[in-house]
Amino acid sequence: MNGWGVRVIALLAVVGSHWLVYQHGRSVERTEAAAASAQRDSGDRLAEVLGERGAREEEQRRAKAQEEARANAQEQRTTADAGATDADAAGQRLQHDAANFAATVRCPSTDSAAIARGQAATRAAMVLSDLLTRADERAGELAQAYDRARIAGQLCEREYDVLTGRQGIN
Repeated sequence: MNGWGVRVIALLAVVGSHWLVYQHGRSVERTEAAAASAQRDSGDRLAEVLGERGAREEEQRRAKAQEEARANAQEQRTTADAGATDADAAGQRLQHDAANFAATVRCPSTDSAAIARGQAATRAAMVLSDLLTRADERAGELAQAYDRARIAGQLCEREYDVLTGRQGIN
């Protein structure tokens, strides 16, 4: 072979070796990029799983707090209903006593003026007894409505606080 042939072969060998080194570098770079991408994807999946787990735990905490708030409100309603029942019984006793009082105001007498005064007093006592009965019934209704509204409002407030994360059950 002549000098040109050796030079061409040497040049081709140098160019070929540079090409192989370049291709190897690209292959290494692609492998490193794929590994970095896989590591990043794995980290993203881990963060997603941890985020989902945290969200589920928070949702469960909130659901538990809401259930506790509902149970607390139910206890308050039961207590309020028992109080209303006791108040109704006391009101009925009071109404009975007022009716008895109205009945005892009558006094048998032979004096017509005393009889007239007794009848007027009996009518007044009966009117007062009736007013007392109606006022007591209405007061009971209003107290019961107030208790239910207060309990419902407190339940709503506690559930809102739980949902917004401001605080737990009071």
